[in-house]
Amino acid sequence: MRTRTGPIPTQTHEPAIEIAGRLGPRYDEILTPEAVGFLAELHQRFAARRHDRLADRMRRRFEIGNGHDPQFRHDTRHIREDAEWRVAGAGPGLEDRRVEITGPTDPKMTINALNSGARVWLADQEDATSPTWKNVIEGQLSLRDAIRGELSFTSPEGKEYRVTAERTPTIVMRPRGWHLTEEHIRFTDRTGRTMAASGSLVDFGLYFFHNAQQLIANARGPYFYIAKLESSEEARLWDDVFTFSEQRLGIPHGTIRATVLIETLPAAFEMEEILFELRDHCAGLNAGRWDYIFSIIKNYRGRGARFVLPDRSEVTMTVPFMRAYTELLVKTCHKRGAFAIGGMSAFIPNRRDPEVTQRAFEKVAADKNREAGDGFDGTWVAHPDLIPVAMAEFDAVLGERPNQLDRQRPDVEIEASQLIDVHIGRPITAAGVHANVSVAIRYLEAWLRGLGAVAIDNLMEDAATAEISRSQVWQWIHQDRATEDGTAITREYVEGLIGDVLGEVERRDGDRFDDAAALFREVALGQDFPAFLTLPAYSRYLVETDPA
Repeated sequence: MRTRTGPIPTQTHEPAIEIAGRLGPRYDEILTPEAVGFLAELHQRFAARRHDRLADRMRRRFEIGNGHDPQFRHDTRHIREDAEWRVAGAGPGLEDRRVEITGPTDPKMTINALNSGARVWLADQEDATSPTWKNVIEGQLSLRDAIRGELSFTSPEGKEYRVTAERTPTIVMRPRGWHLTEEHIRFTDRTGRTMAASGSLVDFGLYFFHNAQQLIANARGPYFYIAKLESSEEARLWDDVFTFSEQRLGIPHGTIRATVLIETLPAAFEMEEILFELRDHCAGLNAGRWDYIFSIIKNYRGRGARFVLPDRSEVTMTVPFMRAYTELLVKTCHKRGAFAIGGMSAFIPNRRDPEVTQRAFEKVAADKNREAGDGFDGTWVAHPDLIPVAMAEFDAVLGERPNQLDRQRPDVEIEASQLIDVHIGRPITAAGVHANVSVAIRYLEAWLRGLGAVAIDNLMEDAATAEISRSQVWQWIHQDRATEDGTAITREYVEGLIGDVLGEVERRDGDRFDDAAALFREVALGQDFPAFLTLPAYSRYLVETDPA
């Protein structure tokens, strides 16, 4: 028997990116050879580590599901106890963030955001964007043109949109989370293995490569909101991406500024560690309330009745676990010189209904009054008409000061048990179950048509709120819950509600309600629980390839 000694020969390939999506007008301005080469470099250096971090997520979710509640980490205690370190803080144009507007990056919404009067615009390629290939690349085109003062838009009806504001908001772009792929871009590594590109690296890489130098010339900078982080190790990965990218383009270390959304339960236990890993690039943290609620449900969906939440409308910012999470966030941020940015109230005005508008103003004012009083340095709104409402509440607290970083909150002491105290003491109602089914199906129908942020029943819905709706239904079924009137919440019961919803909506040629209902059945009624509803939805309905 012959044996081989020495190294095993391996075949090596030059890392490469292939564009698999159709090329529309001006796509070549974004997908330049140089930009595509940059994406290949990012993937060669960081794609494997991304997969490792995603595997860590699965292990942690398995542990929580099997009874191991998250705790503040013992191995990083030294980071929390070291009082000396601080984050980089605000970059140019981020010193005052009292009101930020969020929204997708299509030309019309981009122009509306830039004309809104907000201090910051969260240019969202994540939960407010349905990640069609068109939205991904044309969103990059909108941002490229806006940053150069070249953006205009004419609607199909002939209405012209232009940026007219003398002072436009500072742009903070939100790429997709680590878990999402971009199937229209394929990466081949050195071993010859081909895989879908990372949505995070694609969104970040294209925006940074094309716009970093121009943003610096505009006295701003390449700023990012980082979504769905679950650990400080994931934060370290982003920091390494930032450092490499700065070196690659020859701009000073620390030019990038990141604001991290604390919108997952595991991340709430590692806020200081996340700040520490990103300290050279970090501007602050944001309380991403809707995804945080979804994360609680996802992680505790199988842990028994005491972890079951009531109607979505009853899970407000004043319930115990949400109070604990937000107060800890403010204290942690200000301890380290980081901005604490509040979340988005879902209420929106209706210009055709003064009563709805007044109710939205009152709800949003109360929400922002609470945030400003708690010490937040800024907040989010989803509609331009809400900017004066939110601004008034923060002006009343901040006055001429750009922030309240000096408010340290020594009164706040949060124990691990408080972050998972989900007892609310309110029932599940038949109306609540129906609302979840209705909202989820109507949102998914719009998402499948390419719309990521949708006004439904005078609330702004995005992927995060749809996740709450479907995950609550899944948990109520699997935990044998009943409505307040004693009706068991079963698959058969929810199937009846799906039929009711499909009978209630206005059907049109080409609508996607049948697909939306099928998708809802899969992610809410199936035995398995998909970690994100967007994963099967994207792969099944949004992936297109060029037949040529």
